[in-house]
Amino acid sequence: MSRAEGRRKMITVTPGMRRLCASVLGMEAIVVGLITPVAINVQGVAPVTAVTVGIGLAVLCVAVAGMLKRPFAYVAGSLLQVLAIASGVVVPMMFFLGAIFTALWITAIFVAHRVEGVTSR
Repeated sequence: MSRAEGRRKMITVTPGMRRLCASVLGMEAIVVGLITPVAINVQGVAPVTAVTVGIGLAVLCVAVAGMLKRPFAYVAGSLLQVLAIASGVVVPMMFFLGAIFTALWITAIFVAHRVEGVTSR
């Protein structure tokens, strides 16, 4: 088996996985977008920094959710989870919320594989 074939078998994109992961990213886009006013008003972060982090992450979440038909989008989604946790530097509560969304992301991938593996038999 070639390297490319091995990579293709590692990430099999299924409709259920796409739906679950898109739901997680959609909810995450709302939450990270809402850290912008919190960062400005509560944490005293400069508006440019807050908008860049909050709205930037929200736009990335929506963009990656739109690309979930391709396996590389799941790697990008995993990197977004790291960025969501890292946004805790701006709003400390995001350390916790980022960890929750990371757990939801991982769960969505594994649950979809299990459910669709059982239903395909």
